[in-house]
Formats: sequence, structure tokens, C-alpha cells
Amino acid sequence: MSGSEYLYGRNAVHEALHGRRRHRLLLVAEGTERHGRVQELIAQAQARRVEVRLVPRRELDRLLGPVNHQGIALETSSYPYARLDQILSQAGGRPILALDHLQDPQNLATLLRTAEAVGVAGVLLPERRAAGVTPAVVNASAGAVEHLRIAQVVNLARALDEARDCGYWVLALEPGPGAQSLFEADIPTPVLLVVGSEGRGMSPVLLKRADLQVALPMRGRVTSLNAAVAGSIALYELFRRETSDAER
Repeated sequence: MSGSEYLYGRNAVHEALHGRRRHRLLLVAEGTERHGRVQELIAQAQARRVEVRLVPRRELDRLLGPVNHQGIALETSSYPYARLDQILSQAGGRPILALDHLQDPQNLATLLRTAEAVGVAGVLLPERRAAGVTPAVVNASAGAVEHLRIAQVVNLARALDEARDCGYWVLALEPGPGAQSLFEADIPTPVLLVVGSEGRGMSPVLLKRADLQVALPMRGRVTSLNAAVAGSIALYELFRRETSDAER
């Protein structure tokens, strides 16, 4: 299969089998095929006419390297990134998440898992100098990325401009002068949330495009949270507001 890759881990493989990719082969470590969860994955693969092959565990170790593959790997097509215009045209007013050059795969996976949990319309990632959707990210997100629309964009600032042209308000999650409390700010909708990178925070060119800048209030001695934690809290605050408005 051209452009194929191997996904691993039982949760990741399960979600991928229910996602949008084209699958070729399910590899199962000998001795694990009797486990209930693995039997379910085998049945799901067979129902989708995916070849299932039992192999020695050492073959998976050699193929995948030092990862916790849980005795299973799925040869599948590369991650199907969406286009920005697809996300904007199908958003339906739901929040969009933009990530400003996050480079740690675990942070990216955490935010993508949260984004899927709260039902964002899509996620925007820079094409360069940022983590993308790799098998490691798929596994760390427990397969949640398989149900998201994610676009890699050449110019994130330009992408924010396009979103604003489509009626979105840009919300920057970035501490600093002028930032309001996330929990007290009047946040208009529909909203595109921008989360800055680890360490350096948000680039000035993106911050200038924000309609509103917010930060998490801090009571303890720690002065900041990492991008994944802060972004996840912000996503759930937007979700809380959305569901509260729907109940009124």
C-alpha cells in the first residue's frame, strides 16, 4: 500500500478500524489471539475484509521498535488530513482548535484527545516545525485522532484570517498584559481557540490576530501550566458554555 504506516496499541487499532483510513493487514502476536479484546479486533478486521496474520511477538518488536504495541499492529494508509476549506464549510458553528507549533507528540495527543471528546469541528496544525499525526500520536491519543478533521496549513496566521472571514472569533489562550480570565471573559461564538507552543508561547503574529486574549487564573505558586493541560481546560470551558447555552 503506497504511503502506508503501522498503527499499534489496541485502542488505537480499534478506533482506526472505525475511521476513514484504508487498511491492508492486521498483525497479531501469537498467543494474544485468545484474549477477548484481541478477538474483537480480529472480528472487526475480518468484517472489513482486512487480512489477519498471526506472527511471533519478536516480529512486531522488530517492525515497530521499542513501543508498547500490546501484541497488535495495523498496516494502514497514511493519516487522511482534511483541507482548511472543508473544516470551515462543515463546522456548523462548532469550535475550532489551532495549535501554534506544538512539538511534543504527547502534548499534541492529549489536546487532540480532548478536542475529540468535546466535539470540535476541526484542528489546525502548522505544516512545518510542529508535531504531526504519527502512529505514536495516534496511540497516545487512544485513537481519538481517527475521528477528527485535522488540517495542516502552510501559514497559520493566514488560516486564522480565513476563519475570521467565515465568521469565527479568534480566542488566544495566552497569559500576559491584557489577558482576561478564561472563566470571566465574554467569549463570542463561533470561536476558534489558539493554543501557544511549549516554552515560547504564542507567536506575536498570531496574538495580533486575536479578537480576545484569555488566561487561566492561578492561585498557587506555580505560574503556568503546560500547553496540553491549559488547552484542555480551555476546550472544556468552551464546551461547558456551549452546553449551558443549549439548555436555556
